[in-house]
Amino acid sequence: MALSVVILAAGKGTRMQSSLPKVLHPIGGVPMVQRIINTVNKLGSDPIKPIKIDSINLVYGHGADLLKTALSDNTLNWCLQAEQLGTGHAVQQAAEFINPQDDVLVLVGDAPLIKAETLRKLYAVKANADVALLTVDLADPTGMGRIIRDASGDNITAIVEHKDATDAQREIAEINTGVMILNGADLLGWLDGLENNNAQGEFYLTDVIAMAAAQGKSIHSAQPESAVEVEGVNNRVHLAKLERALQLENAQQAMLAGATLADPARFDVRGDLTVGNDVFIDVNSVFEGTVTLGNNVRIGQNCLLQNCTVADDTVIEANSIIQEAQVGEACQVGPYARLRPGSVLSKKAKVGNFVEMKKTTLGEGAKANHLTYLGDAIVGANANIGAGTITCNYDGVNKSQTIIGANAFIGSNSSLVAPVTIGDTATIGAGSVVTKDVEDNALAIARAKQRHLTGWERPAKKMT
Repeated sequence: MALSVVILAAGKGTRMQSSLPKVLHPIGGVPMVQRIINTVNKLGSDPIKPIKIDSINLVYGHGADLLKTALSDNTLNWCLQAEQLGTGHAVQQAAEFINPQDDVLVLVGDAPLIKAETLRKLYAVKANADVALLTVDLADPTGMGRIIRDASGDNITAIVEHKDATDAQREIAEINTGVMILNGADLLGWLDGLENNNAQGEFYLTDVIAMAAAQGKSIHSAQPESAVEVEGVNNRVHLAKLERALQLENAQQAMLAGATLADPARFDVRGDLTVGNDVFIDVNSVFEGTVTLGNNVRIGQNCLLQNCTVADDTVIEANSIIQEAQVGEACQVGPYARLRPGSVLSKKAKVGNFVEMKKTTLGEGAKANHLTYLGDAIVGANANIGAGTITCNYDGVNKSQTIIGANAFIGSNSSLVAPVTIGDTATIGAGSVVTKDVEDNALAIARAKQRHLTGWERPAKKMT
């Protein structure tokens, strides 16, 4: 059975104290609602047993422009809930996009940690029931809708909101998560029968459960592995709690895959991290986008890695930044190095403290040990770049390339004015400003001749 998916994301999120819609606040670097959409897409892309997703219908209200901009890469039906009159009213706004032949998966947009495995479990329950609810038992269910079951305990008969519950019903620990799967035709009929005669004056989606029970429908449940999966975000305290829960899970996955973390509580993945065997990651390192670490890689304190690959046996020293770059085997980076997009380090290359590279390839065994900028450059194997070297790649209009040959030696405090080529085994004298190509094996010195002026008096401050 295919799924029509409805995501409820119309709430303003007043308690967030933010101009940003609640569902756009990030968890693990990804907006909450985008994380939920990604989870739904995983159901459809499963290589073994995919679930066909007919449509994803987003019920929105506040912050429409911000939502549409942030989610522009997704294929969605946009369902405006101009006035927030309850969860039932919200689902009604998506009715025109619901296929009566489908099952309908209803999700809440502020519970971002729901897992595809849990939704698969719920989908399996629906295969043998008319309605499948995702429920969870809480030590403190205050404020949550309670699950009411029949005498056998097998079938659910109603969901009672906390404000409408009796004292006896409030003793029930099993609560509604807001996640459910229902037959499309049944749901559309029940939506038409919703009323708002309750303490809140709202149209509750949960009332369809009583309607289903009255028609003799079977209503069964599934539960997540952990209650944190279905926890919602109402304020920034909740946001921080779920962020830590996600990062602890990321840390556990990294450790099980072969990484040692100096402190799992000070570890952040904001994307996808793949680690090899015997990786060591020190505290406060952040991984964004898609990052791959090979075997025996060591990451120092306070590093930022974004959309990059780091090959086997490489050491990234403390306080280094690697952005959209490739680092080869047995390289050394940092401390305080920055590899900007397009940087490539070949095997055994080294960039040291306060070295910045951009669109530059450092050949095998080449070294830039400190205080250097290499932009739009190709550096040959075993070349040595002295401290304070700059490739002057920008003339104010155009970017130009610098080519440095194999085994070249660039003296300290040199400026290479692109476009320029330094030949193999060439040497540049310290302090040179090189504007012309240098042949293989040549020594180039481009600096003013040193002069000594005797009898020179240093300027002195005038006395008043």
